[in-house]
Amino acid sequence: MRRTLSLLVATAAITTLAPRAALAEPVHGLSMHGTPALPADFKNFPYANPDAPKGGKITYCVIGSFDNLNPFIIKSLRTTARGMIDTIYGNLVFESLMQRSADEAFSIYGLTAKSVNIDPERKWIEFHLDPNAKWSDGQQITPDDVIFTYEVFTEKGRPPYSDRMAKIEKIEKTGDNSVRFNFNDKADREFPLIIALTPIVPKHAFSKDTFDQTTLKPLVGSGPYTVAEVKPGERIVFKRNPEYWARDIPSKRGFDNYDQITIEYFLNAAAQFEAFKKGICDTFTEADPVKRARGFDFPAFKNGDIVAETFKSGLPPVVTGFMFNTRLAKFANPEVRQALGMLYDFEWANRNLFAGKYERTVSYWQGSELSAFGVPANDKEKALLAPFPDAVRPDIMDGTWRPPVTDGSGQDRKVMKQAFELFKAAGYTLQGGKMLDAQGAPFAFEILTSSEAEQRLAALYQRTLEKLGIAVTIRALEADQIQSRKQAFEFDALIGVTGFTGTLSPGIEQIGRWGSSSAQKPGSFNLAGVSSPAVDAMIDAMLKAREKEDFVAAVRALDRLLISGNYMVPFQHNSEQWIAFAKRLKHPEKTPIFGYQLPVWWSQGG
Repeated sequence: MRRTLSLLVATAAITTLAPRAALAEPVHGLSMHGTPALPADFKNFPYANPDAPKGGKITYCVIGSFDNLNPFIIKSLRTTARGMIDTIYGNLVFESLMQRSADEAFSIYGLTAKSVNIDPERKWIEFHLDPNAKWSDGQQITPDDVIFTYEVFTEKGRPPYSDRMAKIEKIEKTGDNSVRFNFNDKADREFPLIIALTPIVPKHAFSKDTFDQTTLKPLVGSGPYTVAEVKPGERIVFKRNPEYWARDIPSKRGFDNYDQITIEYFLNAAAQFEAFKKGICDTFTEADPVKRARGFDFPAFKNGDIVAETFKSGLPPVVTGFMFNTRLAKFANPEVRQALGMLYDFEWANRNLFAGKYERTVSYWQGSELSAFGVPANDKEKALLAPFPDAVRPDIMDGTWRPPVTDGSGQDRKVMKQAFELFKAAGYTLQGGKMLDAQGAPFAFEILTSSEAEQRLAALYQRTLEKLGIAVTIRALEADQIQSRKQAFEFDALIGVTGFTGTLSPGIEQIGRWGSSSAQKPGSFNLAGVSSPAVDAMIDAMLKAREKEDFVAAVRALDRLLISGNYMVPFQHNSEQWIAFAKRLKHPEKTPIFGYQLPVWWSQGG
């Protein structure tokens, strides 16, 4: 690592490369598979309104707290300064070299890098920075900033940023506005796109010595906004940078339409909703149709000051459910986890909690060609899984598996008996109304929750488990406390999610969610502690796939492994996106495949 970093700091010496004629022509965009949908002369993304009016204000409300504005360090990661980089509200302060389109599975277009050259084998990529690209303090963005970013992320950053140098052989400054990444054998075909989407920080505005220390001082970035006000734990106010360099480039035209963006923090969902009803918050999302029907009867909604819309997303649903910490001995046996999964009564929950409006989640890429549910494994999948003959259950392999369907009573004896048989096979007995392991210790665990909705689902699960002698306790914690527990893997079970969004282009992030290398790494998203050579092999095959059919086969094989592994008990989902918002807010007519995009909305009259 020390040798690698020495290559980074030697930025003054420019390595001699192959003659320019040997390089492919620069391109305006890249796609994970195939070519980008938009031509080189595109004017704006199809889901953005290039004529959207600028001005006005918006306030977003979130649950949690924060005590640090630097989103790239592990210290105080339990709290989140939303908006600095943000998949929902936009990257307001820090930007990457290229911008992802929300209307394609995985395509990226020029941002701070105006164009790129890339090796057909994706062994290297060269970015050509826009000479007009500037930091918020007016200084030009340079290759030295890009190189410094990777140096400081490697030494002082948090995962996944700190891990990226492990796949880079060297970074070279190849011109006044050009920088080239050369990859080693650990890199995969997706990795150049990940590099393109990594946020960049200014060398002149950060000290490497203090980079890993928390700060509430407004930071210099290249994004459309600067931090104007900070009230620790309560509020961040962003104001538009009138000198924002990228306001008229194609990938940003129609974005960032507010003069001011405020993010208010609340301790829980109830407080957040009350603030929305009072007009403090301008948007509010609620996935539960029953809560929407019962809760939206307040004056502002009735008189039309607040409106609501439903949007269609083309993505697989985000998978949520009870996630088990398989680092613990009690959850180490996949058959025990399978039995626990059978005891979630979806039919009762859907009828009594969700008015029958939900669909059961059974696959990690449900509703897409990447899903293995109901689909027999093809020859490519079988070949990928052949070295791991016992990793996938036969019924999941042949596509016949279905989750158990209860009678909806909350006490279906048939399903409970099937689950009990699995416990027996794992060495458990039922004595005196308690489930005991082979050593006579009772099977018991704790579920962490952070909202009333989570508590209701946990209580439902608790009632069913108690009928089989499994003692479950429910502990309600604030969101930041839950986050702290997640960071250190200090939990038995909790209600977890597999990602911020579903995806049609799973990639390197799957290592952080399911890979063995992340299982014991504090701060990783591998909450379940999955450490499986088979899972690692499928992720590797997915990342190396060149043809679409190979990619689909690898993801389906991964889906089969995750379903067979029973690492979590998936809940249910509603494929529609519902959001309520102040009537002055407007949005483009087109909804991209990623669903509505708040960064392209605008305010009509204030």
